[in-house]
Amino acid sequence: MRASVVAFAGSTFVALLVGCGASAPLTEPNANAPYRAAPLGIDVALPRHLSAHGACSHFRPSPTRSCAALVLRATTATGGARLARRDVNGYRTVLGVLSAHVDANCRPTLVHVQLPGPPNGRTGWIHAQAVRVFPVADRIVVDLSARRLVAYQRGRPRLNTRVAVGARRMPTPTGRYVVNERWLLDNPNGAFGIAALGISAHSNVLHNWLQRGPIGLHGTNEPWTIGRAASHGCIRLRNGAMRRLFRLAPAGTPVLIRP
Repeated sequence: MRASVVAFAGSTFVALLVGCGASAPLTEPNANAPYRAAPLGIDVALPRHLSAHGACSHFRPSPTRSCAALVLRATTATGGARLARRDVNGYRTVLGVLSAHVDANCRPTLVHVQLPGPPNGRTGWIHAQAVRVFPVADRIVVDLSARRLVAYQRGRPRLNTRVAVGARRMPTPTGRYVVNERWLLDNPNGAFGIAALGISAHSNVLHNWLQRGPIGLHGTNEPWTIGRAASHGCIRLRNGAMRRLFRLAPAGTPVLIRP
């Protein structure tokens, strides 16, 4: 059973949405529609670290399993990146786990994690005592050329849908990311539909946008753009598909964006 880890964020969410899908808050209709933070969906009843038999394999991501980490206290990764307990929008900080150094009992001592951008693609090692590592059975794959998203649960496809992707001048960045924020919007006719998933990606071109152009997956009030390169870098889904995706994607879900 997934417990509810809830964070309450302020007006900075408008900045996040503006960065991923709207040209400016004064010109995007309904850009500041009522919204609320949703539970991250993390099972906080897990032991502090994975220690069951065979748990060492969990630290090597595969199509059917991976791990993520919830930051318990402020820490510094190798290279000097500072990680706070909460992100800029008030959510508990969640990181994708790439691998780990483990002891004889498969308990991690150092954890290799994906660092939140920008720039995209940064990684670092952090002390295991600063995080809670937990398993993830879900993943999302976005194929930009096919303009299609597939969501998997325990290796089985649960959602296969067409999406809108970034326009040529504002392309969606490729790479491996992780779901780190979850938002519900009260107005399904707003620019971002019924819900949004924040991920650890940032635009590679919108550097001077608020929060340096964060990227997310969200619904839309422009369903005719689905299947087109039409966004400022975010992945747009029809609201019905976004509702299904939201149920399949707790925080920590890996997101692979392919060219």
